[in-house]
Amino acid sequence: MKLLIRDLRISFGERTVVALEQLAIDEGEIVGLVGESGSGKSLTALATLGLAEAAGATVEGSIRLNGVELIGLSARRMRDIRGRRIAMIFQNPVSAFTPVSRVGDVFIRALRLHGASRGDANSRAHVALRKTMLSPELLHRYPHELSGGQAQRIAIALAVALRSELLLADEPTSALDVTVQAEIVELLRFLREREGMSLLFISHDLAVVAQLCDRIAVMRRGRAVETGLTGDVLLRPVDSYTRELIAAVPRLGAGKPPS
Repeated sequence: MKLLIRDLRISFGERTVVALEQLAIDEGEIVGLVGESGSGKSLTALATLGLAEAAGATVEGSIRLNGVELIGLSARRMRDIRGRRIAMIFQNPVSAFTPVSRVGDVFIRALRLHGASRGDANSRAHVALRKTMLSPELLHRYPHELSGGQAQRIAIALAVALRSELLLADEPTSALDVTVQAEIVELLRFLREREGMSLLFISHDLAVVAQLCDRIAVMRRGRAVETGLTGDVLLRPVDSYTRELIAAVPRLGAGKPPS
């Protein structure tokens, strides 16, 4: 088991916002975490990275990466894991980059932080960009000089360069047009098939989830109300909330007046 979350409880003061009994991701598996805004999806990912406390939350329970308990881990050990073993990409990748640093500087800094020499870091950055179908020329650009699709691919390339085992993808396609969305989905499949990376794919877009994910968990008000194989959950939902989510997906021709 790559990631196993059990009895996760995330609170702000007296208010509990996530109470997740279990979420598991196997080696090389893509698991979708779906639900409306405010359901606790992103907080679950931040807790996995050890960053929920930075937002003022109290985190209890168990989050294990290959059997290693992450909750309560020292800040130094968590820094070693963050990026190198667990990486995260966001809805707006440009905002995750330092605006005054060139892309290549970001790669060099991150890789050297995890023990690579400057020469090795530079080589790994070039290889990672080629694996994500990007020109290494982009290493010389600033974040504002990138398109949304390029920025998202570069964020993914950084995870490849760091040789991360688990990628947390928080709404990575929602700000992109449908053509670029499809390219990112294919790239994430590549990471699983060629790099052996496991993924937690957070989204409210059930169409993308259906294309990409092996299993899904549906969250509502911080709890997983339904989990299972993607096809089973989307075609034969058990929980009423899951049925509401599926019914809310626009369908081609819906609402079209009869001819």
